Amino acid sequence: MRIQLAQRTEADELLGRSPLALLVGMLLDQQIPMEWAFTGPHTISERLGHDLTAGEIASYDPEAFAALLAEKPAVHRYPKSMASRVQQLAAYLVERYEGEPERIWADAADGKDLLKRLQDLPGYGKQKAQIFLALLGKQLGVQPSGWREAAGLYGEEGSHRSVADVTDPESLGKVRATKQEAKRAAKAK
Repeated sequence: MRIQLAQRTEADELLGRSPLALLVGMLLDQQIPMEWAFTGPHTISERLGHDLTAGEIASYDPEAFAALLAEKPAVHRYPKSMASRVQQLAAYLVERYEGEPERIWADAADGKDLLKRLQDLPGYGKQKAQIFLALLGKQLGVQPSGWREAAGLYGEEGSHRSVADVTDPESLGKVRATKQEAKRAAKAK
């Protein structure tokens, strides 16, 4: 299956071939539209001149990396703080997984173990970890036993709750509608 989170061919192709880009896109997915967040890794790689590597990002001068993310168009609404978070994530991946993010899920014992590993990532709380776990299971075929249960509501088949369910423009619209309905219901309480 082809990833279609950025809704831009070249950005989605990078997300499909680079686990690091996918993790960075998910990290950036806060307080900005999903497509902008998941285009971020492609924008960073274009500015670097090649695909992302955890080692390079982790060792990049923090001020220079923040400036790279702040160039117009900015990678995020808060480029300086997100640059720091991306570097923290990359440093963790280098330290814990030798810079190979796919090792997070390659040898996870089960869904619960994979969820814990994702929650341990800098910038990933429980909800973000569950959504990413659902994305791995639903779109990339990473399905250790118990993955749907570990992903919570985001793992439900046929749901349209998160980026894990976005596979084309139509499903993106359904996810947006579900989120709007949840906001309305929360306000009504």
